[in-house]
Amino acid sequence: MSNKYSRSFIINRVSIFILTITLFTQKSFGQQSWQQNTRLNQIGFYPNAPKTAVVLTGKDTVFYIQIINGKTVFTGNLKKSVKPDFVGNTTAIADFTNYSKPGKYIMIVPDVGVSYPFEIKNSVLKEVANASIKAYYFMRASIPLEEKYAGKWARAGGHPDTVVLIHPSAATDKRPAWTTISSPRGWYDAGDYNKYIVNSGISTSTLLSLYEDFPAYMKTVKLNIPESGNNIPDILNEVLWNLRWMLTMQDPGDGGVYHKLTNAIFDKFEMPDKAAEPRFVVQKGTAATLDFAAVMAQCSRIFRKFPKELPGLADSCLNDANKAWDWAAKNPDVAYNQDAMNKKFSPPITTGAYGDNNFTDEFIWAASELFVTTKDPQYLKGINLLPDNRMPIPSWNQVKLLGYYTLLKNTDSFGKNAPGELPELKKRLLDLADSLVKGADETAYQTVMDKSKRNFNWGSNSVAANEGVALIQAYKLSNDPKYLRCALDNLDYILGRNGTGYSYVTGYGSKTPMHPHHRPSVSDGVVDPVPGLLVGGPNPGMQDHIKVPSTVPDEAYIDDDRAYAANEIAINWNAPFAYLANAIEALQNKLKTVN
Repeated sequence: MSNKYSRSFIINRVSIFILTITLFTQKSFGQQSWQQNTRLNQIGFYPNAPKTAVVLTGKDTVFYIQIINGKTVFTGNLKKSVKPDFVGNTTAIADFTNYSKPGKYIMIVPDVGVSYPFEIKNSVLKEVANASIKAYYFMRASIPLEEKYAGKWARAGGHPDTVVLIHPSAATDKRPAWTTISSPRGWYDAGDYNKYIVNSGISTSTLLSLYEDFPAYMKTVKLNIPESGNNIPDILNEVLWNLRWMLTMQDPGDGGVYHKLTNAIFDKFEMPDKAAEPRFVVQKGTAATLDFAAVMAQCSRIFRKFPKELPGLADSCLNDANKAWDWAAKNPDVAYNQDAMNKKFSPPITTGAYGDNNFTDEFIWAASELFVTTKDPQYLKGINLLPDNRMPIPSWNQVKLLGYYTLLKNTDSFGKNAPGELPELKKRLLDLADSLVKGADETAYQTVMDKSKRNFNWGSNSVAANEGVALIQAYKLSNDPKYLRCALDNLDYILGRNGTGYSYVTGYGSKTPMHPHHRPSVSDGVVDPVPGLLVGGPNPGMQDHIKVPSTVPDEAYIDDDRAYAANEIAINWNAPFAYLANAIEALQNKLKTVN
């Protein structure tokens, strides 16, 4: 061979040829099938952070990272996954961590596929991280969404909720059945238009914790919402919209909290301003009341930092938290059983139940928040902080770890009142994190999420996000970079490195959900769904009776607005995603220590 041409010149010429053949093949045989063979974060990567893609092939071959115009900038070798996917096929792992130059790229594997485009740059996930919080603005009840804030998703206000009926299940002498209260604001819970205290509890708290854990970064997040510029961080402005609704859900007569504000039945698919069925508050319950107490205690210590902007709010929140705590102490086992309630009271209520029969975790959470806010050890007396050995990832009906997170990150402020269980709590949380990360790099998609079939159930994407939150908490406790790396991997999972090839967030990525089970997105006449919403994700259960293309656990997803078991959205799913995405943005400069 002549020495006339350099090796790099030859590689670039060959790469351009490969790209040309690839593009021709895409046009001839369908671009989608080629892009489906490569799974990666469809938004992009931080320059100095890990960069991983997964290729659906059994071949030992090379891969190329190319600038969009065809110049090859990185060449690597695929490496087979240690373990197969849930079908039994191994995948091939492309690691291009060592390439860090900012730009827009694609990845090509000859004869296998070309990826969706992605970027490498600092703050690469900032837009989707912002959108995950801005999504709550789009979920607001009782207010029109103006075009200057909502763009093409502007809409009329719905559900003023200024005339809400007391359901017979919630009646007292001072608030008899069929009398009314005013309970405006709040966020629509999910694809429906109802408002639920239990689900609002974990959602609101997760957003508050995002601010509490990363205050300096969250002060820089600007969301373009009506309250922007009022000297309160926008994430807290958005939380206030829901908080002020939650405050109206407490009965001032006894401190108990209504389980939900709801129609008797779900609204049909129409815009909020067209939905005009009567609204009710229903039965008080222990779970709702303790969740309320926990959130209000957390709000008190956070909003106390804004006395000028929010005079008296911190005191009001703490006062209401104590009233709720007292009610729950007197009523420790009042379960919300919708079927039983409907046998005794009319009209029957058939909207989301959010029923729970075990309140050990709610007592732990509320007691922990009240203790951290007040430093009064009385709240923890009589509370068994370690009732069992379980460390379940948080969900609306399992909130124990929320209490543990709060205790562990505030340890330095306890002084002589520090609970004796703190060392064991720290050990257990780090043991949980270790169990999550162990073997994650052996899976077909290189994520914690893909370690177990059990992760793929209703709202599976929130499992991935909440695993990420747990790993961030472990990282903050230990400064061990392995936890941060695996948290980033789960974020990559949500944004495209997964068994379906979807980025599961509306509006962000190349292949995203277009038909979420979300009434405004279906009914507003706009082709694109409301942006920034995390759909539920793979769920082979098909509880909605909509057949998914595959029952393989991590492939059991369909982009169909009827499929509420796989494609609904919910505030308690968006919240951990918002925490994870924004925490990673805040910690992006720490990721370079992971390489």
